[in-house]
Amino acid sequence: MRYVLVAILVILFGYSLALVLQNGTELSVDLLFTQVPAMRLGLLLLITLALGLVLGLLLGVQVFRVFQNSWEIKRLRKDIEYLRKEQIHAAQLAAAEAAAHTRHEKTVLDVHTEDRSSNAL
Repeated sequence: MRYVLVAILVILFGYSLALVLQNGTELSVDLLFTQVPAMRLGLLLLITLALGLVLGLLLGVQVFRVFQNSWEIKRLRKDIEYLRKEQIHAAQLAAAEAAAHTRHEKTVLDVHTEDRSSNAL
């Protein structure tokens, strides 16, 4: 992977150098805050290309971060809903178990009460 990246950088550097050498015409450039009386066209192209790449990457990273946060929020909401359903199911099982245990205790108490009343007679 490192060699591929180095190869791409060498190709970009060669392309940039060829662009500057092929476009040697000098221009007057107004940069809003300053005036450049003479700048080579190839250099101007490289500067605008570099600025466009940097701004595009920065905006792309910010947009991706927004999407990433949105995806994370959706995933967490699904997890919360799943855990909520799981908790409700566990509570229902516990309630059913408690009701069955109460019925069992009541039946055992009834049997013991009947035994005592028949022994008393």
